[in-house]
Amino acid sequence: MGAMRRVFVDRASPQRDAIDEAAKWIVDGGVVAIPTDTLYGLAADPFSAAAVARVFEVKGRSGDRALPLIASDTGQVTTYIGQLSSDAARLAARFWPGPLTLLVAAPRALAKDVSGGTGKVGVRVPADDVARRICAAVGRPVTATSANASGEAATADPSTVERTLGDRIDLLIDTGPAPGGAPSTIVDATGRTPLLVRAGALAWDEIQAWLNNEQGARRP
Repeated sequence: MGAMRRVFVDRASPQRDAIDEAAKWIVDGGVVAIPTDTLYGLAADPFSAAAVARVFEVKGRSGDRALPLIASDTGQVTTYIGQLSSDAARLAARFWPGPLTLLVAAPRALAKDVSGGTGKVGVRVPADDVARRICAAVGRPVTATSANASGEAATADPSTVERTLGDRIDLLIDTGPAPGGAPSTIVDATGRTPLLVRAGALAWDEIQAWLNNEQGARRP
């Protein structure tokens, strides 16, 4: 694995070469710590069993817990993960980019351990320009599990990532402290009606109100 490289990136105007370097590591099976709209996450190729195994190795945990994914936009989700249900598509149109994770059916091409044996995978489009640009440069969604060892607290501080994981990962994209705050709200969109799985930054009442308003608007 060797020594980790830390690259400082201007959040307001990200350097293209830094985005490309992160994407190259991910495409080549590496593990890269990247900022998201809440905390720092570990980005790897979710379609590579070896890369996913490395993420679990970095975190020091078994592969029985699912790994969340992030994508550059809704189009990347539908291309690589699958078509969204009508309710999921309406939620994505309203709340992406943002702190809404949708649980959808895991495609067969995903590495098995990404879904943690559930047959489902959580995906969102983050409200962080650097994270979205990295996904776009990779050309497909990437993992975004928190950048911390199992049992340790997730962190918004890139220096903490370097101190705790620096000898286990390949690259750290440092845009300064991440905003922190509540985690994304997780909604299961695999059934007939969306179900709240984890309360988070987005209020469930707001999600339900949007769906109800949309349904009302579609009635003749």
